[in-house]
Amino acid sequence: MSNYATIRRYSLIIEKVDGKQFPAFDEIKNHLLRHDFNVSDRTLQRDIKQLRYEFGMEISYNRFKNGYYIDEELSDNIEGIVRFLEIANTADLLIESLKESKDTLDYISFEAQGSLKGIENLKSLLFAIKNHRVINFSHENFYEKTNSNHEVKPYLLKEYQNRWYLIGTIKPNDDFRTFGIDRFSNLEVSDTTFKPTYKKKASKLFENTIGLTYSLGDVEGVVLSFTPLQGKYIKTLPMHSSQRIIVDNEKELQIKLRIIPNFEFQQQILKLGDNVKVLQPQWLADEIKTVLINTLKQYE
Repeated sequence: MSNYATIRRYSLIIEKVDGKQFPAFDEIKNHLLRHDFNVSDRTLQRDIKQLRYEFGMEISYNRFKNGYYIDEELSDNIEGIVRFLEIANTADLLIESLKESKDTLDYISFEAQGSLKGIENLKSLLFAIKNHRVINFSHENFYEKTNSNHEVKPYLLKEYQNRWYLIGTIKPNDDFRTFGIDRFSNLEVSDTTFKPTYKKKASKLFENTIGLTYSLGDVEGVVLSFTPLQGKYIKTLPMHSSQRIIVDNEKELQIKLRIIPNFEFQQQILKLGDNVKVLQPQWLADEIKTVLINTLKQYE
């Protein structure tokens, strides 16, 4: 059976056991069957084990609920696993389709601005992160229009808007910095190792933010109001994992986020124009209003 079929089964199993519904073993099998996967008990048991061993996704059985669930305390980065399976699922589907017909690419349109520059470094960077190896590279700074050499202790690779970024610490204070790998040159993975000094994973830096700009600011309750049409998109593609619906009627969709509002989040709001309004906090509403007023002045 193809890699696509296996990855697709993994995704369907997670889909069924997520959400605290505690489905029984046969319910999971029936869910797979409805999506054209007629698997044996042994295959399903193996898939559940593989999700644990390969991805750190702990699917446990609750005797009181008589069903299965994702143990969030024992699972590593659930959102990351789901996103990874989505990407792998899509890639394998396209590969399988291409094998079936060479005309497949005639029916697919990719984003023109998608950039693959720098991805040749992904394997080396992953090796350095896993093995705690210090890396050296030259990095172009778009703002200062300079190239600088850096010695970095790498901790994390992060994808954002079709680009990949490295998060690591630099001397002298071991402060975290973000580097776009599309601006790397002369990457070298040294033999020097380092002992990770952060009990908190680097990915935790971003759990309360949207995008790449993290800070030690306070998490705030952000309330947004969307037009009914835009609200449909927001419900199907949430802005953040903390998103909760407050109001949903024919006039508006109101949601609440628990985040640290940053530059990227404000850019997301501005992209939506008059389809969204910031209700809380007031300081954020005032900042968005100021930007819109200054924008309007450019057209006077």
